[in-house]
Amino acid sequence: MSYVEVPGANVPIRMWTDPASVEDGAMQQLRNVATLPWIKGLAVMPDVHYGKGATVGSVIAMKDAVCPAAVGVDIGCGMSAVKTSLTANDLPGELSRLRSKIEQAIPVGAGLHKEAVDPSRLYGFSEAGYEDLWARFDYLTDAVKFRQERATKQVGTLGSGNHFIEFCLDEAGSVWLMLHSGSRNIGNELAAYHIGVARSLDHNQNLVDRDLAVFLSATPEMAAYRNDLFWAQEYAKYNRAAMMSLFKEVVRKEFRKAKVSFDREISCHHNYVAEERYDGMDLLVTRKGAIRAGSGDYGIIPGSMGTGSYIVKGLGNEKSFNSASHGAGRKMSRTAAKKKFSARDLVEQTKGVECRKDSGVVDEIPGAYKSIEQVIDQQTDLVQVVAKLKQVICVKG
Repeated sequence: MSYVEVPGANVPIRMWTDPASVEDGAMQQLRNVATLPWIKGLAVMPDVHYGKGATVGSVIAMKDAVCPAAVGVDIGCGMSAVKTSLTANDLPGELSRLRSKIEQAIPVGAGLHKEAVDPSRLYGFSEAGYEDLWARFDYLTDAVKFRQERATKQVGTLGSGNHFIEFCLDEAGSVWLMLHSGSRNIGNELAAYHIGVARSLDHNQNLVDRDLAVFLSATPEMAAYRNDLFWAQEYAKYNRAAMMSLFKEVVRKEFRKAKVSFDREISCHHNYVAEERYDGMDLLVTRKGAIRAGSGDYGIIPGSMGTGSYIVKGLGNEKSFNSASHGAGRKMSRTAAKKKFSARDLVEQTKGVECRKDSGVVDEIPGAYKSIEQVIDQQTDLVQVVAKLKQVICVKG
């Protein structure tokens, strides 16, 4: 489908979904964003749903301003995937051992490594820039200075919530490795600090929603936020790269006889800010639950822990600010999912997947998410499908 345009106060709201299907709270958030004086465009992806401050599944393009709450607390959250030389025929009948080995290698939930990972010992990990990342830690806000040791030990860790590690098969039977994570605790603390600063600034006192408080260019507050934001985005990238290296090493050991090889990794943020140019203007583009889908850009659009995911290639649609959805998107809150579904429902909806099937992850049940197939169908002018994947193992925190 193409987009539907809904009137907004300062810019039209371009929606790659039926506006009538979007819950009232999310629609009000979109209208609120469209009132911001600095906004130059707003694109809404088919996985749109209610979020903190701004809706998840939205792309906010502003001139000389950025909203830290719209970026969110998991700065740089995103996906990585890689195709392997393994096929379905290489897999054992019982996958619980492989899942256990993955969980032993990669801490999940609030976990961290006992010692910081040594990048020189990570399989296939590119160390370019990694040492510089830590050299710049001292230039972050003082509020997180005491977190350096924890941050180093959380590189190569998963987290919880909707984060996951998956062992997947495509429709041709090839094995893919895929994972979803972000900037862990350090990103959360940086975001929380700057959101608090933004809310206190004079120019934000009369906004329709204080969660939309922004930093303005050429101010010390903006300079400090940009420094910390871009650092956290880079940290998230290295976190995923380290996890993927650990994941690959598990697979290499478990399938030693197959002499596994790996294609080039695909990696994309979906909670982040980028400096991009549209209509002759230099803009700050915030993708909150959206991936970059410039012409030829590879991206990953996951479903849920029991449904398919898609590897896509961007078509470069500037109406969406070269963006596409970041996943299926929730159709009910975590609280609502826990009320509606039970662990028995989770067992039923994750048949054929080696994964947790207990009450602790019921809020991640496939039934709490929109149809990934419908979400993909709604953005055929944004991305081209390269491969459809189905997980056989899903690790969650």
